[in-house]
Amino acid sequence: MVFRSNAILLLCILLLVSSCYSFKGIAVPQGVETFYVENFTLSAYNAPANIEIDFTEALRKKLREEARLRFDDVDPHVMFSGSITAFDIGIASATGNDDVALNRLNIRVMVKYEDTIDPDNSYEKTLTEFEDFDADADFQSLQDELITLIFNDVIEKVFNDTYTNW
Repeated sequence: MVFRSNAILLLCILLLVSSCYSFKGIAVPQGVETFYVENFTLSAYNAPANIEIDFTEALRKKLREEARLRFDDVDPHVMFSGSITAFDIGIASATGNDDVALNRLNIRVMVKYEDTIDPDNSYEKTLTEFEDFDADADFQSLQDELITLIFNDVIEKVFNDTYTNW
């Protein structure tokens, strides 16, 4: 009887642990072992030079480190491509005196995902993210940090849309 109750308890713990892992974990489709990220293009005329290269490299790094896929530029199982389509600064908030309190950097990225194992998983979508910054701040000194924060958000959304069931 004690053995049976211990076995049931162990089974419950295993189910609980496995359900927690699957909730937080990723679900790379079975058979997908390799990836390729084509160099993203830049169609936002006022974006900094090489911003598309930074995005491409950040996405590659995320896939290598968190999806544990191997890079393959010859015959990959999944491919990512796309373009940075907007880079603009607008007003995020005004003060009571009609002065600008916060500005907002917006970046829009079009992402195309192709799954050669299961084409039904493929998609194309446009993601827009932003970061606000003080209107009195020097944008040039903040630009790299803001871009990194926005790219992290976009890449996290791409990763979650592709490899989690949230």
